[in-house]
Amino acid sequence: MKQIIHVNQHKIRSNRKHDQNEPVLTIKTYKDNQYGHEAILRLKDGTEVARIIYSKDKPLSCGATVWIQIDTNDIEVEVK
Repeated sequence: MKQIIHVNQHKIRSNRKHDQNEPVLTIKTYKDNQYGHEAILRLKDGTEVARIIYSKDKPLSCGATVWIQIDTNDIEVEVK
């Protein structure tokens, strides 16, 4: 099943402006939408590959509030 992970930039701005913590990640399928602060990417065997994290209250040192964290050495990241 095809899934699209969408980061809602408008929600990020609204959370910052109104001091809220609404979910900014939407996982979309043909059936439904799920909302959250984290999306965990797993292989079919259950092995966690990566996480997409929204952390308004604890951003990275560069100021980013949404990032992808890879938890395995089995993945190569190619930049294009």
